[in-house]
Amino acid sequence: MYNKILVPLDGSKLAECALPHAEELAKRFEAQELLLVSATERVTRQTRAPEAGELYHAAGPEVTVTFGKKEMQAQRYLRRVAKKVKAEGIKVRTDVLCWPPAESIAEYAARSEADLIVMSSHGRSGVSRWAHGSIASKVLQLSCVPVMVIKAPGCIPGF
Repeated sequence: MYNKILVPLDGSKLAECALPHAEELAKRFEAQELLLVSATERVTRQTRAPEAGELYHAAGPEVTVTFGKKEMQAQRYLRRVAKKVKAEGIKVRTDVLCWPPAESIAEYAARSEADLIVMSSHGRSGVSRWAHGSIASKVLQLSCVPVMVIKAPGCIPGF
């Protein structure tokens, strides 16, 4: 039922609350892979370093790749998380997306043929939600892929 599960991460412990749920689903449904993504802003420069082509799946060692410092930080973070997930016996793929986050997550889910998006939410309500917005809520509105939202520990219900 769930062959590809997408987990958006932003480097926070809050976002990582979704990982145990995604890992359990991946194991139970024998998913082909867990897709870990991080949406970051693009701050660009260029390099011809061989590892840049490898990082961005470009062909050949002499490829000029435009990338940003924040993208590299996100890629390192995702590799660290992926290493932990792989230790659980789950196949993992990582990708760094560029802003805006909700739109890039929904678009990536469709393009990669994900069957499910598992992400966490602050659980804000009322004025706080209105002022800060909600990436999870926007992804839910934009995506045709089912979205499982994990409420953060300590969430205060908004009755």
